[in-house]
Amino acid sequence: ALITSARLAPYMFWNTCAIVFPQVLGQVLVGAPAAWAFSRLRFRGRRALFTLYIVLMLMPFQVTMVSGYLVADAMGIMDTFWAIILPGAFSTFPVFIMERGFDTIPREVLESASIDGANQWQRFWRIGIPLGIPGLISALTLGFLDAWNAIEQPMTFLESPQYWPLSLFFTDPAN
Repeated sequence: ALITSARLAPYMFWNTCAIVFPQVLGQVLVGAPAAWAFSRLRFRGRRALFTLYIVLMLMPFQVTMVSGYLVADAMGIMDTFWAIILPGAFSTFPVFIMERGFDTIPREVLESASIDGANQWQRFWRIGIPLGIPGLISALTLGFLDAWNAIEQPMTFLESPQYWPLSLFFTDPAN
């Protein structure tokens, strides 16, 4: 078992990278516009939707594990990296962190951009993203740590040891 473990360890590092980096990239690409919308747009049902986000954020993985398993199985992505990447990319916690970061941008700055003719998309890209960097970095850091140290998701969705990340490899008593 030790020889097998020693041979699989480098692959498990790259497996971890193949899971973590797309997941964190997805969190930024999906979460930043959602966080901007919650922070700066006023629309009907905004508070109810944000409350739903908070409730989903507070739910532990064990609560959504069965439904996640059934969805991954129906999509045919069980025992692939996608079974971990996709749910992680749509995580609610980074949206919450980024939304708080976007809240720190003064409204006067955005109003002056509107007066200068910037539309909502331009305000997001040219003002929101540069001034929201602290919130984005916080979300990236916490998302990276969460994905790198994930144990239950890989244990649930990955059956083949060849796809295991390091976190699952180190919890295996055979190692």
